[in-house]
Amino acid sequence: MDVLLTRTPGTYNRFENGQIAGPGADLLTAVARTLQLDEQEWAFLWLITRRASPPHALHGSSGTSIAGAWQRVADHIHGALAFVNDAEWNVVVHNEDFRRLFPRGDTPANIMRWMLLDPEARTDVLMHWETHWVPAMMPHLKHSVELRPENPALGRLAHDVLHDPVAGPLYREHAVAPIPYFDGSELPVRHAVHGPGRLTTCLAEPVTAPGARLNLSFYTPGEPVPRN
Repeated sequence: MDVLLTRTPGTYNRFENGQIAGPGADLLTAVARTLQLDEQEWAFLWLITRRASPPHALHGSSGTSIAGAWQRVADHIHGALAFVNDAEWNVVVHNEDFRRLFPRGDTPANIMRWMLLDPEARTDVLMHWETHWVPAMMPHLKHSVELRPENPALGRLAHDVLHDPVAGPLYREHAVAPIPYFDGSELPVRHAVHGPGRLTTCLAEPVTAPGARLNLSFYTPGEPVPRN
């Protein structure tokens, strides 16, 4: 193991026996990749050695493979907008309630790209986009890029947002803030069928796809109150 890890003799033995206090991220990454750990094992390794969550995903493909059974789950959810996006924010599965939210029923291929860059989303669907949606969503994008710095799709998305004349300055301002999400978060929206209202959202993560998200939102009609 020391040879595989390119470490001095005895390093892995001391690591395995808990004799290295607070092992560095470089050593933990080398151990995890040498032992071919998955994302759950990678997170557990950090928990038992550093009492913390890993600062990034172990594998660049983590969270981009979603089991087909999730479509069956979404199809059986009624009365709530349900979709699953992968770690790159691609919409992998969704239900009919989610599709009906969008003008002409056009479900976006990438939910983050749509929320931050689509002109119709910014001016029509996502009400009070600059004051409500931008502060809520841009930290999520920055966090996902930081977790997967070598992911080309996330890199392109962040690049496109940063260089957009409207979204770019707002990204520089808001992306550095902590993620302001909590279960039951509410955001104003103009539903394509039901008109103005708000979405109340809860998120969950599929165990086998860290970084992916199951999004469940309930629509409540009514003109939202602007935030000052």
